[in-house]
Amino acid sequence: MISDQKGEWSDAGAFDRVVAPLITGHWLLMTDRWKRRPHGSNWGDFGPDDQFGRMNLVTPEKVKQGVAEVREGLRFCLSLPLDYPGGNVLNPRRHPPLLRPTLRGNRANFNYALAADDPERTDVVNDDLTIMHLQYSTQWDSFAHVGSLFDADGDGKPEAVFYNGFRAGEHIVGPSDAKDAGPKGETSTSAAHALGVENMAVRCMQGRGVMIDLNAHFGNARALVGYDDLMRVIEQDKVAVEAGDMVCLHTGFAEVVLGMNKKPAAAVLENSCAALDGRDWKLLDWITDSGLAVLIADNYAVEAFPSRPGEGCCAALPLHEHCLFKLGVHLGELWHLTPLARWLRAHGRYRFLLTAPPLRLPGAVGSPATPVATV
Repeated sequence: MISDQKGEWSDAGAFDRVVAPLITGHWLLMTDRWKRRPHGSNWGDFGPDDQFGRMNLVTPEKVKQGVAEVREGLRFCLSLPLDYPGGNVLNPRRHPPLLRPTLRGNRANFNYALAADDPERTDVVNDDLTIMHLQYSTQWDSFAHVGSLFDADGDGKPEAVFYNGFRAGEHIVGPSDAKDAGPKGETSTSAAHALGVENMAVRCMQGRGVMIDLNAHFGNARALVGYDDLMRVIEQDKVAVEAGDMVCLHTGFAEVVLGMNKKPAAAVLENSCAALDGRDWKLLDWITDSGLAVLIADNYAVEAFPSRPGEGCCAALPLHEHCLFKLGVHLGELWHLTPLARWLRAHGRYRFLLTAPPLRLPGAVGSPATPVATV
């Protein structure tokens, strides 16, 4: 292993790709996308064109470790109903999904008796479509979801870039005119030609899940959880997080949302349950050093949002920046973890097999998910 300024290169080949060119004064790894990488990032460690990030650490051996956790054959659905939370209190730009019938000629293709076309037919057919905000409910964030203004060219001018230097306007494209945005329209107007959720689908998002039960320690009260708090919970519950694990944080937030029956109260939710402190640099370092592959929570954003004030010009979502932009760690949000977390605690366990592919929807930057835990 070869050390860099913030940790270690993932393999010896990284030395040849990155360090050796630095010694000779040339960035041979320099793709068309970047000449310098953000401090604390792992850009290039998995290859100059990598789009899988730390899912590269979920090897066949890690999947077998997850399978070894299946002892009872019990399965848990970790998704909220996708029409929850209800309304748009959590995010005014996201709305519940709409279901509508498709058209059969000029008629609604729902409860449609084929006898209307041929009296000799007995079939009654339903066919529908959905208009869906992909990150309304239980969801995955792709690396194209959040990038940063960063001087990847080394010319003193920041560019809008995403994980591993993929560029806004070149690889992740979309309209600038509001008339080409929103739910109305008959053509697609945006696409992540790199880093989209289809890359996650191809990886299958299956491996060993690790539950950290924050709710068991903090209850439903609002709590800003930093590194010291998290380490205390991990130590008390004797949880081990290893490289390639898929880490889930149970806060109880999704259970509170379910109890509101699609009528969420902003004042209640803003003061409910634990969230990570994205401004805690020790916590961000732990995410880096632990080697976790993905980070999942049953709350709105994994981290507290809005975050604590930062110093100078900085990210509004510091944990998103650290995970999605720098490390290639996917985030899962608004998962329904309470039934699983309670079962695991009652049985003295914290590991399980997690299977959670997103939609294989090319170009999407986020996706609903129906994750399944097997114990």
